Amino acid sequence: MTDLETLRSALREPPAEDFAEPDLGAIMTKGRRIRRRRRLATGAGGVAATLVTVLVIVGAVALKGSSPEQQPLPPAASAPTPPSASAPAPAPAPAPAITEAPSEQPFGEAIPLGIKGEDGRELVIHAFAIDEPQMADVKFGLQVAYRNRAGDYDALLAANEFKGSDRSFGFHAVDGGDLIRGTFVPVFGYFSGPAARITSTVRGKPVEARVVPWSEDPSVVIFWFDPGQVESPYVLTPLIAYDARGQRLTK
Repeated sequence: MTDLETLRSALREPPAEDFAEPDLGAIMTKGRRIRRRRRLATGAGGVAATLVTVLVIVGAVALKGSSPEQQPLPPAASAPTPPSASAPAPAPAPAPAITEAPSEQPFGEAIPLGIKGEDGRELVIHAFAIDEPQMADVKFGLQVAYRNRAGDYDALLAANEFKGSDRSFGFHAVDGGDLIRGTFVPVFGYFSGPAARITSTVRGKPVEARVVPWSEDPSVVIFWFDPGQVESPYVLTPLIAYDARGQRLTK
């Protein structure tokens, strides 16, 4: 058997296991947060990332549905096609849809982070409203933005819960630790519950977050860490919340 025949034989072999149909609804819902985050932080990079996701999904479906009978291999050699019989060029594929960026208007009061960024502008964190049928129990997220001298906002990075309820007990939307447009966005998030302190450790060293109750719902507290102490959410081990009496709220 020649090398070419061996290759053909291997390609005709059915896959070792069937691929399950991808849950496109779940993938799209979970991907909203990622696409929104990339849209704010890197602009066109979000389009490329979404296009790759679409191609992977389509490829998985095509692989499951194919078989040697349905997709025969072409012959090893064939006569060249005359120019007059050449197939027309395929129409360009439509651009993938991207979820719109969050509203720049705060849902509640904006909280100064005590950080100056591009052009000396003030960095703030605020909630933004969410109204998406696929996430019925998620009504808000967090956004870090510049507050301009005119009083409007210039968004940098947004994060939100993408499954379950946005106000279920515990930590949500922990993100940050990115250099965006020359400004380091600190690690931030929110805790749903009566937290008065939020602490963690970074390489064995204790760190404590700034904590501010959300103006729209004081049972939710917004927190962020000093960029000089916490460079990424992945170095926190673990996040711990305490109530006003010093009782630990999380394991």
